[in-house]
Amino acid sequence: MARDIINVYLPQVEDSQSVASTKVEPQTVTVANGIEIAEVAKNKNNSLAIVIENTASTPETVTFVAGDTYPNSMLGDLVVNIDANATTVCQIQDFSRFENRDGSLYLDFSGTFAGNIYAVAKRAGLVPVS
Repeated sequence: MARDIINVYLPQVEDSQSVASTKVEPQTVTVANGIEIAEVAKNKNNSLAIVIENTASTPETVTFVAGDTYPNSMLGDLVVNIDANATTVCQIQDFSRFENRDGSLYLDFSGTFAGNIYAVAKRAGLVPVS
């Protein structure tokens, strides 16, 4: 399956170092493709927020696919319920369960899911000099 790839938004901190912000452009979910969130491992621990907008009039599910790294991937996939006509934020607490060797994370959606997705996290490490 060729997954649709999204990148994690890394908000920019303003000069006083008090608030970080960014403009997001949600990706429309194509159920047949699923989603790959690229380079999730490069973000600050426990700061990743995956925002899933279910525009369907029925409850749906999203499956966090077990990664290809050992040992936590042995815990398997995890299915999360998403309410109808609602926006749900998922925060990964055990990233090693879902991490792939390339640092990505895969999500699959129930067959009648309709909606959008985006991911936001804190930057890990130094801000690149431009």
